Amino acid sequence: MLNRVPMTARGAEALKVELNELKTIARPKVIADIAEARAHGDLKENAEYHAAREQQGFIEGRIAEIEGKLSNAQIIDVAAIKNDGKVIFGATVELANTETGDEVSYCIVGEDEADIKSGLINIGSPIARALVGKFEGDVIVVRTPGGDTEYEIVAVKYQ
Repeated sequence: MLNRVPMTARGAEALKVELNELKTIARPKVIADIAEARAHGDLKENAEYHAAREQQGFIEGRIAEIEGKLSNAQIIDVAAIKNDGKVIFGATVELANTETGDEVSYCIVGEDEADIKSGLINIGSPIARALVGKFEGDVIVVRTPGGDTEYEIVAVKYQ
């Protein structure tokens, strides 16, 4: 049995958009580029042809990768779940550092969607593991390389 990989509905939609663009725009363009480069004659010394073939390999690889991810995805639409204040996959969590009062906001997402600069944290990260299953108002301790940090869960949103 294949392991299902959790993915937010937003993440799945972004992959579907990229897949459609690759199949309808990038793939036909690179096929036309290859045909044009072939028309220039000798393929051994034709840099345009080799570049287009390399680009085609990249496009086909990315299409296969996205199709694989989508076929193994367990898409979770957190907005359709009743919010009981519990931190779950897909939830956006507002945290306050109990020592400094600094506030941060994170959305717990799948590995492929994670982007810490955008506030999207991987479900497998230490902070996400510390948060999942907790409730608004709870205090958690996150072990970091710089030591333990204590946060209070200020708000949990299902968006």
